[in-house]
Amino acid sequence: LRATFINHSTVLLQVGELNVITDPIWSEYASPVQFAGPRRHRAPGLRFQDLPPIDLVLLSHNHYDHLDTRTLVRLGRRDAPTVYCPLGVARRVRRLGFRSIVELDWWQQQSFGDVAIHCVPAQHFSARGVFDRDRTLWCGWHMEAPGGGVLFAGDTGMGPHISDIARRFPAPRLALLPIGAYRPSWLMGPIHMGPEQAMEAHSILQPRTSLPIHHGTFSLADDGETEPLDRLQSLLVKRPEQHWHILREGEGWMASVHPVDDPMAATRS
Repeated sequence: LRATFINHSTVLLQVGELNVITDPIWSEYASPVQFAGPRRHRAPGLRFQDLPPIDLVLLSHNHYDHLDTRTLVRLGRRDAPTVYCPLGVARRVRRLGFRSIVELDWWQQQSFGDVAIHCVPAQHFSARGVFDRDRTLWCGWHMEAPGGGVLFAGDTGMGPHISDIARRFPAPRLALLPIGAYRPSWLMGPIHMGPEQAMEAHSILQPRTSLPIHHGTFSLADDGETEPLDRLQSLLVKRPEQHWHILREGEGWMASVHPVDDPMAATRS
């Protein structure tokens, strides 16, 4: 099991011989146009042309910083991967030229090879424009792989669904948890976890390791570019029992195929 942080919510997961990418975006803007909207502050950690062949794409919802049509078209033409998406999103993905699409509701699952892939709840919303708010579903994904479970929480606020996920899929090998776009808390808190909420989610889910995502790339709220990560690092000083690996763009984390009892046996490269 290996995870490479590209940036934002884009992570390359390599599970055995399977290459999985979450919410891929290589575009300069998270926007319907490429001259306005949230512009990336940092380049992706891997050039698109350096990606290995992608077998599987996990999409959490249809916001522009998560469902980037330009990147998806490039992936489709190059690799023709299978796309897993929540209810209502398949129609848009199909228009981009994909033929292998799995559209699921919360708690449904469909396997890909020897990996069982479950659609799990998230506390968020969807929209691509003014008139389509909440017309499609949003979600996270849990992969049951031979090397251990992997949770991609997607875009989510803190809520009772975290405990529901923990009851069904206890102690995943790895959890990808969002930490950014949380200020002001009265507005963003219901839909985006901040560092404190991500650490609370970690305590409930009990993963061996968590990786922070959804930070430092696009200005989507009032927290600064480095604030979510700085805050997480300061909080972790007081919580040494929580095992997180903070990766910069392009850095990878790798675990043994057969998990060991010591969570710190995982390596970072």
